[in-house]
Amino acid sequence: MGAVMFQGTGSDVGKSVIVAGFCRALANRGLKILPFKPQNMSNNAAVTVDGGEIGRAQALQAIAARVEPHSDMNPVLLKPQADRTAQLIVHGRVRGTLGSGNFREARGALLGEVMASYRRLRAACDIVVVEGAGSPAEINLRAGDIANMGFARAGNVPVVLIGDIDRGGVIAAIVGTRAVIDPADAAMIRGFLINKFRGDPALFEDGYHQIAALSGWRGFGVLPWLPATARLPSEDAVVLERAGPGRGLRTRVACPILPRISNFDDLDPLKLEPDVELVMVPPGRPIPADAALIVLPGSKATIADLAALREQGWDIDIRAHHRRGGAILGLCGGYQMLGTRIADPDGIEGPAGAVDGLGLLDVRTVLGPAKALRAVAGTALGARFDGYEMHMGETTGPDAARPFALFDDGRRDGAIDEDGLVMGSYVHGLLADTAQRRALLARIGVAGAGGDYRASVDAALDEIAGALETHLDIDAMIALAGEAAA
Repeated sequence: MGAVMFQGTGSDVGKSVIVAGFCRALANRGLKILPFKPQNMSNNAAVTVDGGEIGRAQALQAIAARVEPHSDMNPVLLKPQADRTAQLIVHGRVRGTLGSGNFREARGALLGEVMASYRRLRAACDIVVVEGAGSPAEINLRAGDIANMGFARAGNVPVVLIGDIDRGGVIAAIVGTRAVIDPADAAMIRGFLINKFRGDPALFEDGYHQIAALSGWRGFGVLPWLPATARLPSEDAVVLERAGPGRGLRTRVACPILPRISNFDDLDPLKLEPDVELVMVPPGRPIPADAALIVLPGSKATIADLAALREQGWDIDIRAHHRRGGAILGLCGGYQMLGTRIADPDGIEGPAGAVDGLGLLDVRTVLGPAKALRAVAGTALGARFDGYEMHMGETTGPDAARPFALFDDGRRDGAIDEDGLVMGSYVHGLLADTAQRRALLARIGVAGAGGDYRASVDAALDEIAGALETHLDIDAMIALAGEAAA
C-alpha cells in the first residue's frame, strides 16, 4: 500500500510515541505494519530477531505493530561514546567509529544501505511507518541528510509534520519550518498535526486554521496530552532530567545518571512497584544515603563513565553504602565498573589503557572488538527471566564462580560477592519479568506487588492508539501512505 513518514519541528516533540501509536492503530485494523527509522542516535538499544541491534524506540514500535524487531527497522544507529565519537551500527552490526570530523561525509554515504532496508520492508508489509530524527528545519544538517528529507525525497515518501504545543510557539515552529526548508523538501510535507495539547482543543481552533493558512499544509488533528506515554520505555536520556519528586515513605532504589548511560529503561519496571521509589540521581547531587539498593546502569563508554562517577564523588557514596550493608547491582557496564580492573588494550572506547574499578567484585574485564548480541533466558536469584545481552568485553574472576544467572544453554552470567550484597550481570531486561523483579526486591526487604510490565506497555500502546483514532484523521493518513513511490 505504501509508506508515510512522521517528522517533527524539533527533538522530543513525540515522534516516537506517535509512530508507535499509529503502528498499533493500523495493526488493530488488520493491516500488516512495519516501523522504520533511517538513522537514529541513541545509547538505548534492543536486540533483534536476526541477531543485530536497533534503537529502543524502533523495538517498541515493532511491539506496537505486533512483529519481531529486525535490524532493517533502523539500518543506521549511532551510539555516542567518549571524546566526541560514536559507534556506528549498520544493519544491526558494529561497523566502526565516527568522529565529529567525518560524521557528515560518512552519513551521506550510507543512504544506499538505508534505502535497501526500506525496500525490503516495503516488500513485506502493507504500510511502512517512518520516523524522522530531530527536525528538517535544521537546515545546517541538510547536506548528506539520510534521517529526514534526504530519505523522504529518495523514497518519495509523504511526510506529516508534528508540532509540540506544550513547549510553546507551535505556530512559529510549523510555519517557520515551512519558511526555512528548501521548496522541494517542503513539497514532501502533506500536512501537520499538533501534539501534547492540554485543555479544551476548541481554544486552539483559530491557531490551527492559521497554521494551515500560513503554511499551505492541511491539518490532521490535535492530539491531547497522553498520560499513557509515561508507561512506555523511553529512548532519550532527556527524560532523565525531568524526574519528579518522591512520593512519601517508600524503599528507595537509586541510580546515578552517567554521561553515557545506556539502556536505562532496564529500571522502568520498578515504576510499577507501589512500595519502591526509583531515584535517578543527576550530576551534582549525592546518592541518597537512605537508598536500600544502588543500581549502576549500562554505559556506552565504561571507562569514561567510571571516571565521571569518581568526579562526582559517587564512588565514595557507593562505598559508604556498601559499608552500611546496602545492596548494589551492576548491569552491563555497571557490572564492569564493580570489578577490580577494566582493560581496553585495543582502544575500543577511546585511548588504549586500563583503569582500576570500584573493587567491590573480584572480577576483571577486558574489552574487545567482538560484541555479544543475543536473546537469553534462564534463572537468576531463584526466579526465571527472559532478557538479552548487548556488550563488548569479557569479565572473569573468583566472584564469577558465584554467577548471578544461569542461562538455559548452560552458560553462566555475572557474579555475586561472598556476602551476597554486590551483584553484577550482563543481562538487560531482567526486571521486566515479574518473578525476577520480586526476587531482587526481596533482597532489600520489599515484597514486590507490581504487575506484569510487558502487559502494562501493551495496554498503554492500545490506549495511545485509541487516542489517535479519536483525535486524528487516521483514514486520511492511510490514504497519504498510498502516495509513496513503489
